[in-house]
Amino acid sequence: MTAHAAVTASTLIEALPYIRRFAGKTVVVKYGGNALAGTCQHDALALFAEDIVMMRLVGMKPVVVHGGGPQISELMERLGKEPEFVDGLRVTDAETVDIARMVLKGQINPQLVAAINVHGNYAVGVSGVDGRLIQAQARDPRLGYVGDVIGIDTAVITGLQDDGFIPVVATIGCDDSGQAYNINADTVAGEIAKALGAEKLIYLTDIEGLRRNVRDAASLIRQITADELDELTAEGTIAGGMIPKVSSCVGAVRNGVRRAHILDGRIAHVLLLELFTDEGVGTMVVSNADALAEFRAEQATSRTSGTSGDQS
Repeated sequence: MTAHAAVTASTLIEALPYIRRFAGKTVVVKYGGNALAGTCQHDALALFAEDIVMMRLVGMKPVVVHGGGPQISELMERLGKEPEFVDGLRVTDAETVDIARMVLKGQINPQLVAAINVHGNYAVGVSGVDGRLIQAQARDPRLGYVGDVIGIDTAVITGLQDDGFIPVVATIGCDDSGQAYNINADTVAGEIAKALGAEKLIYLTDIEGLRRNVRDAASLIRQITADELDELTAEGTIAGGMIPKVSSCVGAVRNGVRRAHILDGRIAHVLLLELFTDEGVGTMVVSNADALAEFRAEQATSRTSGTSGDQS
């Protein structure tokens, strides 16, 4: 019993510098639809909700952005529509955009809000059409109602934050005429992080982070710059569904977001491990070599002084 208590106390002491550093800071967390599609979805969702509430209780300002690709495809198939993709993006006709709205705003958003609110009156669900939060335009006629983000109006989010709430954002946007568009959630998370000047942008995925060799788990990249990511993307190491995440990370850290992270959302309490421990987990992205040098200097100072710095 005493040994267990000592470990708990040590963990709390390790977390203390991070709690101080991140108090009052905005952290945008993108929670993917894949996380809600697994066999242990209820446990995973409960653990995620606990992490988000803990962040809020120690003074951080979390913003949750979610997708729902698997659930949209499932409902389409139940309604007799065959999902179709072009270059990894869903072809979205008028009926499909309605299906996307039903799934994102009517199913997944309430699930996330309810899971968080088990712990208190914290979360409020919104979609990108609320207060014209996500302003969009059509990306490509071949894709139908798939949108690109052309603007973020942060008033809804900051208003909720000022009132002590956690915004949970469904990624449906609209244009000037009110036409709704389905938008890639990875992209939206990056745009919201930039617009808010977030301290961190975090993607929860189903891999442990980025690898230099996708077949070699030992090649996990712990820290990398935006320029290095550009090179990996150009040479084809970054491919498929990771491209929007990586592109958003790069755009975010080059436009005011201090650090971006790609984490394995299958790990219990992975957000807390990244935010509040010395080692951190997953892959961290910074803007340039100077920012990476600053991070490594913080690590060295922490080791030599015996006090924790911002390692995450």
